[in-house]
Amino acid sequence: MKKALALGIMGSFFFAFTFILNRSMNLSGGHWLWSAALRYLFSFPILFVLLIRGHEYRPVFTDIKRKPMQWILWSTVGFGLFYTMLSAASVYAESWFTASAWQVTIVAGVLLTPLFRMKIPVKNLLFSSIILIGIFIMQVPKMQQSRWEKLVLPFLIILIAAFAYPLGNRKMMEVCENKLSVIQRIFGMTLCSMPFWILVTVAAYLRVGFPSEGQIIQSVGVALFSGVIATVLFFRATELVKGDPNQLAVIEATQSGEVIFTLILGVLLLNDSMPDAISFVGILFVIGGMVLNSLVSVRER
Repeated sequence: MKKALALGIMGSFFFAFTFILNRSMNLSGGHWLWSAALRYLFSFPILFVLLIRGHEYRPVFTDIKRKPMQWILWSTVGFGLFYTMLSAASVYAESWFTASAWQVTIVAGVLLTPLFRMKIPVKNLLFSSIILIGIFIMQVPKMQQSRWEKLVLPFLIILIAAFAYPLGNRKMMEVCENKLSVIQRIFGMTLCSMPFWILVTVAAYLRVGFPSEGQIIQSVGVALFSGVIATVLFFRATELVKGDPNQLAVIEATQSGEVIFTLILGVLLLNDSMPDAISFVGILFVIGGMVLNSLVSVRER
């Protein structure tokens, strides 16, 4: 459990670059459709290179041939629908809001448990809710400065992404039946989501033409940090505890660390303002919820 927890927290750090770089691209005029598509277009060759040695990509192709429709469906949900919605939300809200609202995925993951023939871990749901309360508290100062319609729309978009990501991830773990490694599974999902990304690429070109050099460079960063490193860390963490709904809830709760890391990176890299006293109270709730989640998991082992 300690290893899975550490991997989850490390993954949340690298996931934070998604919100920072997407925000940076929007500020420089980059279109969100290109931000979404380029992440996976650049992730694919990186993942392929990682699997070239020993021809580790061959088992992936074999498994895809076994269940092609399931691979395409859940890869499109877990990668395509998830990241398109998350990129769209960055247009309507600052990185602090996107990273914070995204933590709804913690509760979403717990609520999806019955779909996988497991009981909802009530205690984990309770402590995950504490994390969400902390995230809400962090947003109070910003909410007072924004119109409600500017907060509701991006939140609804993020809500779709929040359910799509854990649903696609867990469904693909079932489809693979433990036959593939984490990197192989991510490579396969990236490959099978390509038809979707090609459509997004065409739509992006028809709207704004080709992306700028700056957006391409930053998209490479998102692909490397979030698309490869963070995804591998998080998927590996969930794989280690997938048979235990309590521990799985804990690992999915580590994503709340993205909020803290995004705040820190936003201040350092984007000159964002420091959070005020109310926001720091919210951060304490987030950390407290993560600790309580971990304690419950340890006691129930």
